[in-house]
Amino acid sequence: MTRFSFVGGRLLQLIPVVLGITIIAFFILRLIPGDPVVVMLGQHYTPQAGAVLRANLGLDKPVWAQYFIFMNHIIHLNLGDSIYYQMPVTTLIGQRLPATLWLVGYSAMLALLISVPLATLSALRKDGVFDQAVRTVFLLTFAMPAFWVGLVFTLLFSLRLHLFPVSGYGATFTEHLRTLFLPSLTISLGFAAILIRTLRSSILTVLRAEYLDTARAKGLSRGRILWRHVLRNAMLSTLTVFGVNLAYLIGGTVIIENVFAVPGLGQLLTSSIFTRDLSVVQGITLIFALFVVTISLLTDVAYAALDPRLAFD
Repeated sequence: MTRFSFVGGRLLQLIPVVLGITIIAFFILRLIPGDPVVVMLGQHYTPQAGAVLRANLGLDKPVWAQYFIFMNHIIHLNLGDSIYYQMPVTTLIGQRLPATLWLVGYSAMLALLISVPLATLSALRKDGVFDQAVRTVFLLTFAMPAFWVGLVFTLLFSLRLHLFPVSGYGATFTEHLRTLFLPSLTISLGFAAILIRTLRSSILTVLRAEYLDTARAKGLSRGRILWRHVLRNAMLSTLTVFGVNLAYLIGGTVIIENVFAVPGLGQLLTSSIFTRDLSVVQGITLIFALFVVTISLLTDVAYAALDPRLAFD
């Protein structure tokens, strides 16, 4: 198997996964009690108006026919129109997507900046004071609910110290960095706790490897051994953990965006659920699911690129 066949196999495996995602996104909302047409029309509901809206949305057709209509729209990149916002769902998602992407990317970057140096120092000073302190602090941050941590950060750094905005997204690059720092830090603390534990364990395993004795016998410096041999090999197992938890992090942005009032897809998803805006909920669900699938694929590709053992005859 070569790296190309490995990646090709992963791509083929994604086909039934994506199909399953569309089925779940379509049917899960239809299991929720209540008539979405009544919710959409509100006080303006009449049997005649309800029948017209139901026909426009295709809700008067059999479920299997609704699903094929849904798939046909997806193929043509048409996610329907939002009843509440009175605009195409693709346009609405395009307006909210940058804030979510910023939040996810910012959180992942902070998690790496926190976890890699702390995990390395903890492993090199195993069972020392620094190691015990890092493990204890991040065990506590991992155990605390993210929304509670976010509220504490808001009260302390925004309302009391006035260092960061309470809510929003910003308009420029520097404003994005400043406005999204607290929500990104809130997400990254729990993420970093997992990465530190995994990377520390991997580094300790690599430090016991025999090939490091050979590297020392060759006269290589400690820094070069640490970078080229220890971290490079330890990061392989951590890469998988990073990819899996980055996928979960996307779902975690729903809560944090509502805590910090970030105008992203998470906040839009929550409000659309309450208004029973089916097209928006289905569209965002698909986008989140495709993000997870894409991250999983990129993780496999990165692993194949870094691990030469995946290329063998």
